[in-house]
Amino acid sequence: MERWVGKTAVVTGAASGIGEAITVALLKKGVNVLAVDVRAEKLSLASRKWVELGQGKFYIRHCDVSNEQDVESTFAYARDELNGVDIMVNNAGVIDFTRVIESDRKAFERLLNINVLGTAVCINQAVRSMRQRNVEGHIFNINSVLGHEVPSTFFSDIDGCNGWNLYPASKHGTVALTHTVRRELAAIKAPIRITSISPGIVETNITKHSPEITEVLTKIPRLKPEDIADAVIYALGTRPEVQIARELKEGDQSSRRHEEMNPRAFSSRDA
Repeated sequence: MERWVGKTAVVTGAASGIGEAITVALLKKGVNVLAVDVRAEKLSLASRKWVELGQGKFYIRHCDVSNEQDVESTFAYARDELNGVDIMVNNAGVIDFTRVIESDRKAFERLLNINVLGTAVCINQAVRSMRQRNVEGHIFNINSVLGHEVPSTFFSDIDGCNGWNLYPASKHGTVALTHTVRRELAAIKAPIRITSISPGIVETNITKHSPEITEVLTKIPRLKPEDIADAVIYALGTRPEVQIARELKEGDQSSRRHEEMNPRAFSSRDA
């Protein structure tokens, strides 16, 4: 981790849960963090605790990853004030438990705009920053086991809580996006790695809009946000020649050595 000390990370969805845990873990390792979230007040409250860490420096900005102007402004700030981005953590995400067949276009667009398009745009901006400065970089996409397999059951039978909507589809999308970008980076021999971490159920407030689901989850063994942060720190700490990927198929021509990371290794049970 020593080579990352003093470098800059952008963490989305940093105001709570996994994003906050990753922010704290990076700061403790001496990494400077630009913490962004759509919830500006909550982000400000969370940041008050980070002052006591005394390691890396932190900066906070309001940013809606589904808003093009917000994202461009955030990366412009990173470029002009922080010398660019070295680590990108795409953590911001939303979930919806209504059925696809009973939902609407507005819900579909929200899930896709935040979970997929927001991630893609942040990857694009981060890679541009890394390539312009010709530096080593690392991108993390916080995915989900639902991005690899769709459960046959739901958390509840109550209407509005008895589906997955486009959440699995969006996470399948970001898994595919990770593989696509990995191959693009290998093709141009860029010193940039990309890692997808797919946890199972994590103790966060992502289900706060659904008290019924929240109640169900309190009775299920869950991961802590810090468990996901540990995975990020582990991947960052590997040598530049090591690319952590979920799978490596025969015939992969990437010049990097791959290490398999099974998403279920981070899950106490499949979601």
